[in-house]
Amino acid sequence: MTTHPALDLVDAIASQLADPDVSRSWAMPAYGQHLAYGPPGIALLHIERAARGLGSWQRVHDWLASASRQPLTSGPDSHPFYGAPALAHALACAADCLPGAYQSALDSLDRQIVIDVRRRLEAAHRRIDAGRLLRLAEFDAIRGLTGYGAYLLRRSPDGPTTRAVLDYCVRLTEPLTDQDETLPGWWTETGPSGNPDDRFPGGHANHGMAHGIGGVLALLALAARHGTVVSGHHAAMRTILTWLDRWETGPGPVWPYWITRDELRADRLTPPAPRRPSWCYGTAGLARARQLAALALGDTHRRIEAESALVAALTNADQPKDTTDKGLCHGFTGLAHLAARVADDAHATTVDRIRAAIPALLDKIHPSGAALGSGDPGLLDGAAGVALALIAPSTATPPRSAWDSCLLIA
Repeated sequence: MTTHPALDLVDAIASQLADPDVSRSWAMPAYGQHLAYGPPGIALLHIERAARGLGSWQRVHDWLASASRQPLTSGPDSHPFYGAPALAHALACAADCLPGAYQSALDSLDRQIVIDVRRRLEAAHRRIDAGRLLRLAEFDAIRGLTGYGAYLLRRSPDGPTTRAVLDYCVRLTEPLTDQDETLPGWWTETGPSGNPDDRFPGGHANHGMAHGIGGVLALLALAARHGTVVSGHHAAMRTILTWLDRWETGPGPVWPYWITRDELRADRLTPPAPRRPSWCYGTAGLARARQLAALALGDTHRRIEAESALVAALTNADQPKDTTDKGLCHGFTGLAHLAARVADDAHATTVDRIRAAIPALLDKIHPSGAALGSGDPGLLDGAAGVALALIAPSTATPPRSAWDSCLLIA
């Protein structure tokens, strides 16, 4: 098996995050139920290492217990990365590797998640029926129905609630009219933060995997590849792809993070369009979503285009120059993990170019004794995410657990 010295950093981080009580005393913020920052996300690191025979399942149990010490948040105050759904994702990843484990807890969490999703779906359809623009938290991967869909697709691939989420995603691609202008159905009246923003008069269309239509495209594609297809499913994917085609620019191609109302009216981007590639926003995450959609649609040309776009994003000097951190969400390890995932499904004409780009990304990660650096132990921006994202590209093997399904890349 091919390995890389960066695995030394994985081992160092796992050791420093061995005991949830020790970690909480020096670095754990008040995010006990948060997948991005707290114990559920850190548990994923230990699950993946235990599944590979590199770590102890006891560490997994300890971190899952830490995540469930307080009553779990559910209902409107929870979302895919916080509360009951966040713990459910971690438990499901462990249960996949330990058949029979955690089933009672998962069954209970799943029942609550279905109730919460159904309430969210009812509210979303009422909003669409009324012709109102959405809020990002209604549908995005972190806080919204796309993130719930990623979980449900694993737990109940053809279940009625999973299909209902997919039906909603299809409906989201139908146009809306606002102030006599035709807008894509995912247009939001706010800025990218989800709050009113004077810099975005008239709102925007968000392209990100974390907060935009990229995540919806990935969910629809993953569902289709699992064999779960609803009415209008393929047409919805093509609608999103056509929208992204409209706004691509070069070289690469490159896709902008979002489209403003002024850009929509002018039918052109306001320079500068290229931005840092990452999972959460930019060309890297969108390349994976487009690759998955192309695979689901049997579109070889689009598949090669998406994979080539990732190669360009990783190797052209103008794109990765603003990447400065190690993190999973928008750092070098996130790019390396994405590249490894894309390579696993890549066409014969592009796979070698993708894999050739990975070592340079790994070389940006310098193993050191100060593995936790800023003290953030979490998944999205912290040490646990760095370690998890290093494993697949450093070993040239896919994850043994489904830890990254919450990112809608697999």
